[in-house]
Amino acid sequence: MTLTIRDLDPAADIDLLCSWLQKDRARFWGMVDKPREEIEEIYTWIQEQPHLAAYLVFLDGDPVALFQTWDPEVDELGTYYDRRPGDLGVHLFLADTPARKGSTETILSFFLESVVAKPGIRRVVVEPDATNEPSLARLDAYGFTRGPVVDLPHKQAQYAFLDL
Repeated sequence: MTLTIRDLDPAADIDLLCSWLQKDRARFWGMVDKPREEIEEIYTWIQEQPHLAAYLVFLDGDPVALFQTWDPEVDELGTYYDRRPGDLGVHLFLADTPARKGSTETILSFFLESVVAKPGIRRVVVEPDATNEPSLARLDAYGFTRGPVVDLPHKQAQYAFLDL
């Protein structure tokens, strides 16, 4: 089993993004009804921001996850909880593909080792939709500690934290 990661290329990866994010299971991602062009614009903007980044993870060459990072010191999401030095915000989307089945823990560990575990990062911050029970259960199982539930402009979020 070989895992690799690369920066998302919005133009080159738009078909993949749409195949994942326009499905009902991705409703918490907020792009189910967005047209292809808007999704590409959103990810082009994300990749242009110095405090944001998006990555694709591959398992034996097959795409299995989309990860995004955000800097709580800069991003608005950081204003909704008690920020600490060394925090790194993360968004995670796991593909519903045969290639990913049974490898969730391996993918999460790989991501933490390759992206999050950079010098100075001491804590991972996530804020999934507060009603996304499968995601919350996965975070609980991985060792995240739940924090506040917050009304964001676009959802009610359950903040959770993982000390590194």
